[in-house]
Amino acid sequence: MDLPPHGYRPTAKPRARGAPATGDSVLFEDTSSTAPGLNTQGYYTPGYNMGAASNDMHGGAGVNNLFTDPMASAAVMYGSSLANQGKDMVNKEISRYVSVNKLKYFFAVDTRYVLKKLMILMFPYTHQDWEVRYHRDTPLTPRQDVNAPDLYIPTMAFITYILLAGMALGIQKRFSPEVLGLCASTALVWIIIEVLVMLLSLYLLTVHSDLSTFDLIAYSGYKYVGMIFTVLCGLLFGSDGYFVALAWSSCAVMFFIVRSLKMKILPSISSDSMGMGSSAKPQLRLYITVATAVFQPIIIYWLTSHLVR
Repeated sequence: MDLPPHGYRPTAKPRARGAPATGDSVLFEDTSSTAPGLNTQGYYTPGYNMGAASNDMHGGAGVNNLFTDPMASAAVMYGSSLANQGKDMVNKEISRYVSVNKLKYFFAVDTRYVLKKLMILMFPYTHQDWEVRYHRDTPLTPRQDVNAPDLYIPTMAFITYILLAGMALGIQKRFSPEVLGLCASTALVWIIIEVLVMLLSLYLLTVHSDLSTFDLIAYSGYKYVGMIFTVLCGLLFGSDGYFVALAWSSCAVMFFIVRSLKMKILPSISSDSMGMGSSAKPQLRLYITVATAVFQPIIIYWLTSHLVR
């Protein structure tokens, strides 16, 4: 028996797997290292958006350039400063002629005040206390004092009167924009005339009272509540109902004006009579109060008679 010779005998090395030839086709291709959207043939795949990158690049650059441009930023800042200056100038000009804080005072109302004021305007004979209340020499707001004048009720009553006039003219087949505009302008002119006459009378008689222009506009505008009541009664009950409502609303507004202005104008009579001893001025002040009250029914009839036939 022959034995193998002693000594180290190297074992056979395993055969290494050769790399595929370049010319052979590959079943699965590794595309992780290639650029997105490109295949091995160099064509763009259909699912790749070619315009997205370029649009984002150009759009983002344009927006960034707009906000980083010093000229654009300066223009924006200059425009905002001009807008603020214009707003301040408008507010200053308005404040020269109209006090915003005082105007807010006349519109400081609530539902309870409006209901109570309307009841006083239509039934003033049952109201007892007509004195305007003050807090540290400052009159209370209308929502705190029912005797304080306000501009909410006159404004709403004026608008309601214009709408009611248009409805009345439409029912009678006499509506036209010109007639409605004439009715609104006439009512507004009468208020202006009445307030100007009252201011001129108080100025000529040197009456020192706390009546302001807003107070006079408020007292002059309260008549529109009676005018609305008169026109409604005329439309519902004819001419008889119109004249009955006219008499009631006229007496009510006259009584209301006398009792309200009595607390504003007539209290200065005693101080003047004690100082100068003159009796003409107190009499003229009383005449102004009565004349203002008597003037209300004339305006009510003048502005409502043509609406009811």
